[in-house]
Amino acid sequence: MIYSPERGYLFIHIPKTGGTSLALALEARAKAGDIMAGDTPKARRRKGRLKGLPARGRLWKHATLADLDGWLGPHDLDGLTIFTLVRNPWDRAVSYYHWLRGQSFDHRAVGLAKTLSFADFLDHPHTRASLRAHPYASYVTDAAGTERATHFIRLEHLGEDLPALEAALGIPLAMPHENRSERPRDYREAYGARDSELIAELCAEDIARFGYRIDG
Repeated sequence: MIYSPERGYLFIHIPKTGGTSLALALEARAKAGDIMAGDTPKARRRKGRLKGLPARGRLWKHATLADLDGWLGPHDLDGLTIFTLVRNPWDRAVSYYHWLRGQSFDHRAVGLAKTLSFADFLDHPHTRASLRAHPYASYVTDAAGTERATHFIRLEHLGEDLPALEAALGIPLAMPHENRSERPRDYREAYGARDSELIAELCAEDIARFGYRIDG
């Protein structure tokens, strides 16, 4: 999450969408007053700025718009450029699974990924419930239930989507590829027909909205 009062933007970082690369690009153009939550260099150095902010939710890397309520209310959000990155759900699920397998913190999803095959991980009730409950729009919906995103940037179509964001912010953005997970080069190799259909069911809202298919 990055809030830039000078440039008038708010970046919401959805997990496993390539958001670290965008955060680094924004950091490179950061203003002195920008507030950041995350694990990038400037976010770590500015972590102290988060203390005392009256947000009702958790102020962390993947804070949702609703989490910020109490600190940034409806009047603060009006007029902001609010944006996030989205990613092909089939690709994202593979990335998420392999990232989890490399983690050591105590979380149900980590334990499931370390002990189950990819197919069984997807089919587990915990994974099913998580994917179904958190479509991309939910991250950029405020506490009153209003979706506030002005830009959804598709990771696979940066050339099409990024220029409009750069124009809105008034700055160019050079995105490195950071935070890679150890995973198959072609995510489609991880899927059988049943697994593919399951993602189509669980992520139907995002697939329909952003025009995703398993091959792009």
